[in-house]
Amino acid sequence: MPGLISFKIGEASPANTFLAIWVAKAAGLYEANGLDLEIVPVVGGRESGPDLSSGRIHLMHIGLSSVVRANQAGFDLVAVGSLSNIIRNTMFTAPHVKSPADLKGGVVGISSAGSETDPLTTLALKRLGLARDDVSVKEIGVSRLAAVRDGTVSASLMGEPYRSQALALGLNPIVDFLAERTPWLYSGLVVHRPALAGNRDLLLRFLRGTVEGNYLAVKDAARAKAVIAAELAVTDPAIVETTYVNFRNETPLDAELTRESAQNVIDTVATTGSRRVEDYIDTSLHDALSAEGFFRAMQKKYGKR
Repeated sequence: MPGLISFKIGEASPANTFLAIWVAKAAGLYEANGLDLEIVPVVGGRESGPDLSSGRIHLMHIGLSSVVRANQAGFDLVAVGSLSNIIRNTMFTAPHVKSPADLKGGVVGISSAGSETDPLTTLALKRLGLARDDVSVKEIGVSRLAAVRDGTVSASLMGEPYRSQALALGLNPIVDFLAERTPWLYSGLVVHRPALAGNRDLLLRFLRGTVEGNYLAVKDAARAKAVIAAELAVTDPAIVETTYVNFRNETPLDAELTRESAQNVIDTVATTGSRRVEDYIDTSLHDALSAEGFFRAMQKKYGKR
């Protein structure tokens, strides 16, 4: 658009953790910050390093485990914000699986290698007394609910709205990380660290729009629910409501990162290299917005949650 600066964000997997961005875009909040935002479908996990380091996109919406894996492969990614600091997934099993023992020898679906569903599947299996070698892990993309329901896979992790849909279908929630509120940098706003300095102004503009999208979505529930229904193709009002409540209750409105959520990911995923939180997150943009009074301005404009 004339006068606006192009900004591209990668969307690896449509979910309610992306709601602030959808709401902000629909409400013109990025345009108000001088950005022409383009949402680019991407493959999370293993492709995050190449996509960001090549400059194909400016920022990617992915969990910190993808950052850890990418950096172990020689890339230099860093999370500058968060839209979820707890695991928002539940592992559901197919109808034929009645116990953890029934998972042995079966197929467990993940979205893609290196995505959050990858290490969280290992973590879930461990909770069930199983090792990853006890099952066959298969990449099946975003259609995990259908694959579990028809028995194509024995189990898979799901977040909203698929979590609520799985519960409505009577599928078995064998491991419920959401109920446990397990700290995990589950939904990061990730950039290529070498580009951070050069793109600082653009990233601040993006964060202002995104944070205001959070506040607007909490303030105007009807608007947010309409966006959920449209973007996630959900027609059941009860599922829309549950998906929205999950967003409202679990999203850090100011997109703040927490050390505990980051450290848990690093300790679980990192097999080589640094285990220092500072090597995987950068709070300087958030600190700058706080210093300029932006978060206080949002609270004054929209009220507190």
